[in-house]
Amino acid sequence: MRLRNITGSREVIAESPYVVPEDTLESCPGTWHDIFGNDHPIHIEIGMGKGRFLHTLAKSNPEINYVGIEKYSSVLLRAIQKMEEDELPNLKFIRMDAEDIDKVFGKGEVDRIYLNFSDPWPKDRHAKRRLPSRQFLARYDVILKKEGTLEFKTDNRPLFDFAVEELEPAGWQAKVITYDLHSDASLMEGNVMTEYEEKFSSIGNPICKYIIFR
Repeated sequence: MRLRNITGSREVIAESPYVVPEDTLESCPGTWHDIFGNDHPIHIEIGMGKGRFLHTLAKSNPEINYVGIEKYSSVLLRAIQKMEEDELPNLKFIRMDAEDIDKVFGKGEVDRIYLNFSDPWPKDRHAKRRLPSRQFLARYDVILKKEGTLEFKTDNRPLFDFAVEELEPAGWQAKVITYDLHSDASLMEGNVMTEYEEKFSSIGNPICKYIIFR
């Protein structure tokens, strides 16, 4: 379970140089290359948790700019602490709800989107809150480049089945679909595991993954 209430976390986030200030987010669309000071591709992770996945990618790929989105302050605090220990110029954080993602990035401004072990929102009435839902896919469609891709990983088979079923009505296509990522040597090449992926795969849960495009 994610920790959601750490005293002082909001204050630390507000003062951190690694976090884009919340009161400036509305002015960010179309300016991300200026924010990073270069014209490198932009990859984002929505619901980044403690940030290990994105920090690993950013350290391995200095030619790519990364933005991590997380709505829980206490979880984002952990990512900030990791950056304080190992600062990377190509990694920024945002504290926000993913529902507003198309208000923070401009049309076609993002090259790749990562969703990792997202909240399943298991009740049917909450389906539109699931990050791979058709409602969110419509938001991603706005900010993703024409040739851009979205990668989704989860150990939750019902959520993954739902995600796959959403593709056709949302107008997306699958480049890759696997129901057992760790058994596919080609897909595992270069695979960066999240904390959840390590935990669930270690107890034998198959990891599902797709790579999709429009």
